[in-house]
Amino acid sequence: MTDWSTIEALPKQRLEQLFADDPERLSRLSLDVAGIHFDLSKTHLTPEAVTAFEALAKEADLAGKREAMFGGAHVNVTEDRPVEHTAERGEGSPESVKRAADYHARMRMLIDAIEAEAFGPVRHVLHVGIGGSALGPDLLVDALGRDSERYDVAIVSNVDGVALEDVFDRFDPSATLLVVASKTFTTTETMMNADSAIGWMQEHGVEDPYGRVIALTASPEKAIEWGVDETRILPFSEGVGGRYSLWSSIGFPAAIKLGWDQFAELLEGAAEMDRHFRLSAMHENAPVLAAFADLYYTQVRGCETRAPFAYDERLRLLPSYLQQLEMESNGKGVTVDGKPVGRPTAPITWGGVGTDAQHAVFQLLHQGTHLVPVEFLAVIEAGDTLAEEHHRQLLLNAFAQGAALMKGRANPDDPARAYPGDRPSSTILLDMLDARTLGALIAFYEHRVFVNGVLLGINSFDQFGVELGKEMAKAAAKGGGDFDPSTTDLIRRAGLE
Repeated sequence: MTDWSTIEALPKQRLEQLFADDPERLSRLSLDVAGIHFDLSKTHLTPEAVTAFEALAKEADLAGKREAMFGGAHVNVTEDRPVEHTAERGEGSPESVKRAADYHARMRMLIDAIEAEAFGPVRHVLHVGIGGSALGPDLLVDALGRDSERYDVAIVSNVDGVALEDVFDRFDPSATLLVVASKTFTTTETMMNADSAIGWMQEHGVEDPYGRVIALTASPEKAIEWGVDETRILPFSEGVGGRYSLWSSIGFPAAIKLGWDQFAELLEGAAEMDRHFRLSAMHENAPVLAAFADLYYTQVRGCETRAPFAYDERLRLLPSYLQQLEMESNGKGVTVDGKPVGRPTAPITWGGVGTDAQHAVFQLLHQGTHLVPVEFLAVIEAGDTLAEEHHRQLLLNAFAQGAALMKGRANPDDPARAYPGDRPSSTILLDMLDARTLGALIAFYEHRVFVNGVLLGINSFDQFGVELGKEMAKAAAKGGGDFDPSTTDLIRRAGLE
């Protein structure tokens, strides 16, 4: 077990005092990587804290485990498999990188065939998947595809039929391509949505609906059994976890919406962050320092949540994406050895979009009794063509909120109008929002999650916690299951016996 005693004993100084005591604080805790500025100076990290965390990282063999991940070792010990998402962008073992490149070439050829109307005229792409098979592609399409007129892409994850019917109302079935994304090609919600989409096509006279299906999967044989021709299956490696899979064929809807050149830029941006993470010293390493701050707040200050806020409408889906990435990866209770962790692991990730969130949840952040580390994400180059004052106000609000959280304001005459201050935040400022920069940003978060996991001694790459509820739902659907009286009554009341 790693020794946290030095970190747990760190003095709790106020942020303003930390700035006053260290004229080099801003430069020490700011980094520029891949067109992104990371400012962690408004966190409670100090040189002493960074040194203590570096010692902890050495004890946990972070450097060795990082190289093992990139080298293709089976660092996902509970599933006995490698972790290969970095190979999708060219940073990994030679064998994994080659396989990923071959799969990408296959995807590009299929996109070329679609563009050449080998499937007939295609105007709409309906992508069905859930979890990592939907959140990543949805983020990419929403953030980068707003001005693209190549194809109308809809991503449906929810088994609630309302979501699918909304797309059916908008799309022409004879001009629609159905994309089914499932690592195992057995995911209940995804396959139900896929079956309904096939039925919709058949009802509207599409002669060969299965001939209009693209399968994205690590289980090609299952896709063939379901009815997809082998030539329209885009595989990816078993070592690419669902929440890390947007770089693989799971990114197909983004690649077809944006064009291949943009998808390649996304991969290169991520690769640039991979190289930074792999080669930079700990105290000059953006994912590492961000993870140190995360761990300081969970282990020293007892923070149970953290809140990213996107001050850019194009990044509105990022908080939802990070919820899965962070909580499914590090929401664990046992170590890689199967022993109780014995300390807090992942905080609850929540957040929203600025400036909307300022008028909804910032009351708690400024004056509530919970200490919540906040992360502001903003983009220097505007994404709109309206008057410059729109974007100016957006950025000023983001920066002012961080300043206000730190500084606070005393009001001895009216405690209801007092702000305690000393509330931490970090700021991630992108030069522009393009495919390359977004790729680097997402890779930053992936590596940050990895560092958190290594220092806590847990496996960030399995997700067994999602299985039990799914198993019980399947049992209930078959009329079985040993349920408590409350659940049994709910099933009866809904007429589901």
